[in-house]
Amino acid sequence: MLSVISARYFLYQEPTDMRKSFDGLCGLVSNKLGQNPMSGDLFIFVNKPRNRIKMLRWETGGFVLFYKRLEQGTFHLPKASTTTAGKLIIDYSELVMIINGIWLEKARKNKRFYQQNNVDKL
Repeated sequence: MLSVISARYFLYQEPTDMRKSFDGLCGLVSNKLGQNPMSGDLFIFVNKPRNRIKMLRWETGGFVLFYKRLEQGTFHLPKASTTTAGKLIIDYSELVMIINGIWLEKARKNKRFYQQNNVDKL
C-alpha cells in the first residue's frame, strides 16, 4: 500500500552512502542496527551533507524504498541523546518534521497520554 505508517521508526545515526539500495541498506539494518529488515519497521538513512534521505520498509511481498533529495537546505536531525548502537527510535511526528524541514531543537512536544499497549511497542 506504499505507506510510511509503521510500528517503529529507526533513524540510523551515521552518514549513509546514498548509492546503497535494498540489499545494502538491509545489511546496515541487520549488521549495524541489529534489527530484522523484514519486521515492518521503517528504517531511515541520511547522507553526510544531510540533503538526501532514504527510508526502507518491508511490506507484504517485498521491500519499499522511499527517497527524497533536497534541492536546497538540509534535514535537521534530532540529537542523539537516547541512542544505542548508532540508532535512534523516533516517532511519526518527528519523522514528518524531519521530512518537512522543521528544526526539531526548536520544536516543543507537549506531554500526552498513551495507551499501555501502544507504549509497549516503543
